[in-house]
Amino acid sequence: MTDHTEVLTADDAEDRQRRAAGGLLAAGATAGDRVALTATSGADLLCTVLGALRVGIVPVLTHAGLLDAERAELFDDADPLMVVDDAAMARLLEGTPTDLAPAPLARPMHYTSGTTGRAKGVWSGLLSESEAAALLAEEVDLWHFDTDDVHLVCSPLYHSVAVRWSGATLLSGGTVVLQGPFDATRTMRNIVDLAPTTTFMVPAHLQRCFALSERPDLRGFRLVAHAGSPCPEPLKRAAADAFGEDVLWEFYGSTEGQFTACSTPEWFDRPGTVGRARPGRLLSTDDDGTVWCEVPHWARFEYWRDPERTAEAWRPSTNPDAHGEFTVRDLGRLDDDGYLYLDGRRDDLIITGGVNVYPAEVERVLADIPGLAEIAVFGVDDERWGQRVCAAVVGDVDAAAVHEFARDHLAPHKRPKDVRIVDQLPVTATGKLRRNVLADQLFGPGS
Repeated sequence: MTDHTEVLTADDAEDRQRRAAGGLLAAGATAGDRVALTATSGADLLCTVLGALRVGIVPVLTHAGLLDAERAELFDDADPLMVVDDAAMARLLEGTPTDLAPAPLARPMHYTSGTTGRAKGVWSGLLSESEAAALLAEEVDLWHFDTDDVHLVCSPLYHSVAVRWSGATLLSGGTVVLQGPFDATRTMRNIVDLAPTTTFMVPAHLQRCFALSERPDLRGFRLVAHAGSPCPEPLKRAAADAFGEDVLWEFYGSTEGQFTACSTPEWFDRPGTVGRARPGRLLSTDDDGTVWCEVPHWARFEYWRDPERTAEAWRPSTNPDAHGEFTVRDLGRLDDDGYLYLDGRRDDLIITGGVNVYPAEVERVLADIPGLAEIAVFGVDDERWGQRVCAAVVGDVDAAAVHEFARDHLAPHKRPKDVRIVDQLPVTATGKLRRNVLADQLFGPGS
């Protein structure tokens, strides 16, 4: 296919995975080693990721838009055995094929930002073959992947769901369509030409597709899921009309793990819910609204080389067959039937185009701008992106200087789109920043 689109069958993928794994083993990698992948997103990268996982080698996947200095900071933490770019990946794929486990023996290592401004690696460790089979079966049984599926990939492969759903499709004997960077027109064309049966989109993808002046009949899917950021009700209803109520699903999860799944009929009965716990999991909330999820042993994780934050994320459960309960500090409430409603994402989190941005990380970088005295980064609602990153700045500095510094030091998704110069930042009586009022103060109520 032209225009960045690749069609990957299960048989072709199996051969490439065996070769990539063989190449990694020949290069000296062993089970438990981390291998950082910076190669171009596409079929070869997906097969390298899956091949590595099926021999217990853990790919480290980072946002493609990171600047070299940002990526180097993550790699210093991950301590990978090797860094694989396009040329290195091509050599790996020429390796001697090796035998693979039936299911991935680990999860990729992704980095997720934190309220401290320092990204943390999510590490699942190595799984036994029985645990690996259970983890794969959980995904396949929930979404019913099979040999007839053609999965359309709309997210980049550094997004955990892209690898999870693509891998489950291929290991179920199905076919995967990889499109390169998301483009709504290309997506519509591939829907017509390739007749996909499943896809995952963040709400920003749906928004861009529905903004097209013309679009094809979208009723050929059996499953369309969305997650990653709140979906406005008008967009949700438009998607249900376009794809079919029984086809459209929502789920709630994070890089660390998955919480819920919700069909559209359930959502229509309970507008605003993100659904009930996935099979084999149990939800609860604390008095302050913190959401916890009890998970099986194969869904365990820790924060790489950070026992303190790992301990904060987990607590024991009363179920001896469970690994415990984890939280990502989202707030919500459960109704009497077990349906979860989110009251807010982690206190400061900005979700823009389905990608998490923590203000503390951006503030830490921009604090080095000459003349800047104080800065507060916050999110403002945006029809296209869900939220856009904004900044309020105090000091002898202008907005142009902030934008220029951000271009040089931050990946595009982290750069403030709007910069407002203010005399002072709003704080509480104890001096704590009142970040939650900045959007209303600077952009008007409801922003």
